[in-house]
Amino acid sequence: METRPTGLREQKKQATREALRTAALRLALERGPDNVRVDDIAEAAGVSPRTYNNYFSSREQAIVAAITGEREARVAAAVAERHTDVGLAEAVIEAVVDQYTDPGEPGRDALLLITARPALRDEFVDAAASIEHPLGDAIAQRLGDTDRHTARVLAASVAAAVRLALGQWLQTTVASSTSSGLVLPSGSLPDLLRTMLAPLAPALDAAERRAGRTAS
Repeated sequence: METRPTGLREQKKQATREALRTAALRLALERGPDNVRVDDIAEAAGVSPRTYNNYFSSREQAIVAAITGEREARVAAAVAERHTDVGLAEAVIEAVVDQYTDPGEPGRDALLLITARPALRDEFVDAAASIEHPLGDAIAQRLGDTDRHTARVLAASVAAAVRLALGQWLQTTVASSTSSGLVLPSGSLPDLLRTMLAPLAPALDAAERRAGRTAS
């Protein structure tokens, strides 16, 4: 009987989070992030600054959240939904690459905004850590919950590899042909993600083999 109110509360929280991050990105694109205050974002979303602080700890976090969305949940869901005929390593790597290189996310203007501001670049890279817990749950589910500690270590390692790939991708190159200091990401993100995640493949597959032997 209590699932309906709980569901409604979660929907309201999700709607508030969406309104805040949408307002943050819109204002940052319109004014420049340095000219956007937390109070401005809260007002644009129709909530109080105190409510804002329940969702985000900084304007940079809210702006980046508008670009990354619920990516961590999507990565975990993609791993959980992969057919069991697909090995764990392949499932994890493909899920990460798919979700981090979605052609519709982020938009060009938002990406340029992030790459042009060190604080936003740092927040964008650090946001990769948020995949650790949901991915750990998804890996544990694939392993049959036989060793949740192993699942947590593997998920933390994946998150670290993703952070390294994003950091390298966002190494900045100032365009010498312009005076605007335009900063663009360098290299292929899918290739960087695969390169950074490749060393983890043996550990992921070994954990799955051990889980299979335990289950049998």
